[in-house]
Amino acid sequence: MTLYAVRQTIHYDFARPTGAGRQLFRILPADIPGRQRLREAGYAFQPDVGERGEFRDFFGTSVIEAAMPPGLTRLALTMHSVVERIADDALLDLSPRLRGLAAELAAHRTVGPRAPHHFTLPSRRIAATPRIGAFAQDLRCDQCTVRDMVETLGLALHEHMTFDSKATSVNTTPEDAFVQGRGVCQDFAQIMIGALRRLGIPAAYVAGYLRTLPPPGRPRLIGADAMHAWVRAWTGEEMGWVDYDPTNACFVRTDHIDVGFGRDYDDVAPVTGRLRLDGHQSGSHSVDIEEITP
Repeated sequence: MTLYAVRQTIHYDFARPTGAGRQLFRILPADIPGRQRLREAGYAFQPDVGERGEFRDFFGTSVIEAAMPPGLTRLALTMHSVVERIADDALLDLSPRLRGLAAELAAHRTVGPRAPHHFTLPSRRIAATPRIGAFAQDLRCDQCTVRDMVETLGLALHEHMTFDSKATSVNTTPEDAFVQGRGVCQDFAQIMIGALRRLGIPAAYVAGYLRTLPPPGRPRLIGADAMHAWVRAWTGEEMGWVDYDPTNACFVRTDHIDVGFGRDYDDVAPVTGRLRLDGHQSGSHSVDIEEITP
């Protein structure tokens, strides 16, 4: 078990006073039995926006909803939380062979938020594309277990892609990022999800935070941590969902802190909504994660 203090700040400057609007923020760490416990959490707007509230979306992600008053020239949202992260040491592979997964999926009768059926088909941002489909089929191994197939695909994608924060934007398609072989965690995750779905493996997009460690002998920088994205794959009835981070070529453990999951980035984007603007705006965000003593 590892305990973290997580702090995030989202800041906007507007060239001219804004009109009214409504914004949704998905930034609060999740509370997941047996995996992650949210011990405390709070947030504050500067200036205070007045009307606000919280709700959970279909997939269970906590959402902060705020009605934005007119006349804003700046806005900052600061979130702080204390999160207990429990390691998932799933070393024993209980997943079926890939060829047997379709039968287990067909026998799964529930349709709640964690049901694998929501994550089998193409979604708005993750279309079925020929190049990613061919990449997946070249790696297909029907005799391999589903968990091994997830890892094999993740390692191959990590080898194919180079992390480059300037190569893509939030609206770059997975196919375009795959063709150029460069991108950020959002691209890695959505490419891998498309490939897994092509193999018949249900796969979800997970948003959260990743604790980063400085090089040996170097001080840790405040704000050096970032929001991150990885993949959640359904590996059969007995083993269930398994999280894999293709950007870092590893199964997820205690350095990853969940916020929420969905079919693709749109379901768990940190900021969505509408705000009337007349002129230029600039924005920034920073994340700080610090391990604390229980």
